[in-house]
Amino acid sequence: MSDNTVSLTPEGKQRLTNELEDLFKERRAVAEQIRLAREQGTSQNDAEYEDAKQEQGRVEGRIRELEDVLSRAVLIDEKEVQKSHRVVLGSQVAVEQDGQDRTYTIVGHPEAAPAEGKISNESPIGAALMGKRVGDRVEVNVPRGIIKITLKKIG
Repeated sequence: MSDNTVSLTPEGKQRLTNELEDLFKERRAVAEQIRLAREQGTSQNDAEYEDAKQEQGRVEGRIRELEDVLSRAVLIDEKEVQKSHRVVLGSQVAVEQDGQDRTYTIVGHPEAAPAEGKISNESPIGAALMGKRVGDRVEVNVPRGIIKITLKKIG
């Protein structure tokens, strides 16, 4: 995997840690499914065995991914975020975007959840807002065209 650090909020790190713990439990359950399917050894259970092996691959892949992210995690200092007068990782920002008010929290890519208003600092909007101050205006080129954003508040 990569040697680069990954910025996470304390909440984001906890969420990923919880997911990893759940995957360790799921790993044991999948191993038991594989053992049972192997013991029965009939062609009817071949499909169950193959499904369990595929699930095992998914679980193991996600475990490796989370372990990698967590091993490289650097926590965002929330006190520094609050003191900053510029948009930094961890900032909650209020913007006017194409005439509509929106609120985003700028997070590292492993925490991004656009439906929850958490956007990655690597996304087009997140990258455009990084380092900006209240009152700054940016134009962001996104797949559906150019959007205009005015930074109204940094929290």
